[in-house]
Amino acid sequence: MNETQPASIWDRERLWVTVGAIALIFLGAIEALAMTTVMPVVSEALDGEALFAVAFAGTLATSVIGMVACGAWSDARGPRGALYAAVSLFIIGLLISGFAITMEQFLLGRLVQGLGAGGQTVALYVVVARLYPPHLHGRVFAAFAAAWVVPSMIGPFLAGAVAEFLDWRWAFLGVAVLTAGAFMVIAVRLRGLDLGAGAASQAGGVWVRLMLAVVLAVSAVSVGLAADAPPLIGWPTAAVAVLIIGIAILPLVPRGTLRSARGLPSVVLVRGLVAGAFFATEAYIPYLLMAQFEFSPTWAGIALMLAAFTWAGGSALQGRYGESLGNRRIAMISLALVLAALLAVLVTAVTEASPIIIVVGWALAGGGMGLFYPRLTVLTLAYSAPGSEGFNSSALSISDATGSAVAVALAGLGVATLGGGPDAFVVVFVFCIVLAIVAVVPGLRLGHAAESSRPIVAGRN
Repeated sequence: MNETQPASIWDRERLWVTVGAIALIFLGAIEALAMTTVMPVVSEALDGEALFAVAFAGTLATSVIGMVACGAWSDARGPRGALYAAVSLFIIGLLISGFAITMEQFLLGRLVQGLGAGGQTVALYVVVARLYPPHLHGRVFAAFAAAWVVPSMIGPFLAGAVAEFLDWRWAFLGVAVLTAGAFMVIAVRLRGLDLGAGAASQAGGVWVRLMLAVVLAVSAVSVGLAADAPPLIGWPTAAVAVLIIGIAILPLVPRGTLRSARGLPSVVLVRGLVAGAFFATEAYIPYLLMAQFEFSPTWAGIALMLAAFTWAGGSALQGRYGESLGNRRIAMISLALVLAALLAVLVTAVTEASPIIIVVGWALAGGGMGLFYPRLTVLTLAYSAPGSEGFNSSALSISDATGSAVAVALAGLGVATLGGGPDAFVVVFVFCIVLAIVAVVPGLRLGHAAESSRPIVAGRN
């Protein structure tokens, strides 16, 4: 009788691993999304407005190191040790940020946090591959996606309320305590499970990838730190750092990515461009609402909630109608929605019109991203031959993180050069519009693959 019962991610053997893994994903999402709302408060409290952007970009940049390191560790020795190390770094980073008394200490915590956040996700994916049978993978990843959707809806508001009515430090210390609890749930269960010892990997290739990831991270952080230097030094430093990033990323992505070759290279490139345009803008929307429209942190967080709902809705629509719409049409609809949202934000910043325009406009961006993001993930898997899924999936994540980190850092450099104020916001939003327009080129070159057989799930995947 038991042999005929279908396996489940909630059965006795996997229940607490499933619960713990979903909780870790949920808390990581809460922290990532909360930063958007709480960061203006932190930068003011620690007198670190010049390092506002690098607090975002640094975490994204070091997450690339975590992804590469924990992926190699998991392949070579199994995912248990990699997961333990990654979660520990994430908690340590949260504690450093929460107890920071200077902006430099806070930034150090964010860098450590990024190492853990990137590695934690990769290690959990390997745990899923080793512990769950293949027919349950789709259900696990759907649960992970749902663990992102809920924080998207409540994270910015919750962080704003914490910063306004308690103290911004609890947005980090509270997540650290909860993460430790979730980690104990999964760690106790994993002790008794066979996750495989792994296999010896090609050490040379791994070390090369790891060194390149470090170069990417250091260069992206350098772009952000350039905001704290005089413009005559900051801009040349940033230009050199961006050039280094362009060279270092080449072995980490499919050949032809930077020239938008048709197919997988364009999938990877457009992910980085659209991520940069969206997340650099989103990083500055609460800042704009607080500085120019006198929003409280709580209301600034609420302003981002509608976009979270439309992101989930866009993902659901893509899952249902994606095949009939086709890749090119999805790309053009999505980019048009993002561009419309960016223009709405820009016009509001220039004319000081009603901030409701920003709230409604940004909902369009959420819908466009929800429609586009899962499609790019599925296309990546569809273009991947057996044995290349890991490299291609890693390339997509690296493009996402690097594009976001560099865009946020460059936006911060522009703000610092102009000394803040309305003109600085205008520069940020114009820059992001340019990125979205450039993304049209690879968006038209996505091509077609056997994606119809791949499951598509909602969320920020």
